[in-house]
Amino acid sequence: MTRLRPRILALDLGKRRIGLAISDPLGITAQGLPNLVRGRKRADLDALDQIVKEREVGMILLGNPINMGGAEGRQSGWVREFAETLERRTGLPIQLWDERLTTVEAGRVLRESGISIEKRAAAIDRLSAVILLQSYLDSAHRGNLGADGEDA
Repeated sequence: MTRLRPRILALDLGKRRIGLAISDPLGITAQGLPNLVRGRKRADLDALDQIVKEREVGMILLGNPINMGGAEGRQSGWVREFAETLERRTGLPIQLWDERLTTVEAGRVLRESGISIEKRAAAIDRLSAVILLQSYLDSAHRGNLGADGEDA
């Protein structure tokens, strides 16, 4: 019998939109969800809390914008602050995950697909969240995650 896992909700946090992806019930694949258009912080947290409840999420994965040299910058601090607030709000564990190349990869995939520039802006956030979550799931299945969920 196959064991179902708590779902993971991945967030690609942007200034205008939050790209969303969720794991399948087996924890193998990532599927994109409609983007959340940013509003006030409280409204964003309300919307995310609703998704968590509706989708039976057990963990939230948040893209951590580490710079190419491996150091955390100002943007990473902003993400950590949002993660702490979201963790208090939902009561769920939040895992930060290196997102250095997710937006670059999403842009490449969308350019190669021939999607129009107008549609690309909205699609890039969702695809970035999907790539972020899939990299986490793949790493977990390869056994590359330590006890704290960080890359081992």
